[in-house]
Amino acid sequence: MLLYREVSWWYWVATAVLLLAGLAGWHGGFHAAIALSALQVLHFRLREGRLAAFPVQVRLAFTGLLLLAAWPPLGWLYWVPALGTTAQVLFGYCLLARGLSLLPWNRREPLSWRLLWRTLTAPPVRGSILQGLPATP
Repeated sequence: MLLYREVSWWYWVATAVLLLAGLAGWHGGFHAAIALSALQVLHFRLREGRLAAFPVQVRLAFTGLLLLAAWPPLGWLYWVPALGTTAQVLFGYCLLARGLSLLPWNRREPLSWRLLWRTLTAPPVRGSILQGLPATP
């Protein structure tokens, strides 16, 4: 699912490269990834028109995770968004978005093991996981 015609995909590609550069030893990569993530929040906030929009929620949570990892005792956390962003870029699978879709204000059905399973195992979709979940059987 290489969505190279969408600006969001290019944001994630650049972020993944910066995070991987940080993990390879260039610590400026982490700072640049945080700055790019903050830029994404602003861009998608303007594009979507509200902070509560799902694409903005994903970018806010991602930026928060990067800021948390910036604290030296939690630096190992950079591996999580680096792997997750790489999976997003290569396969279109975003565990963070799937997790956020389970929050009460983002779901339309009660939380259950069945919903959790469907959310985590649904194939990647174009757009948001909120619109791409399989129907309740």
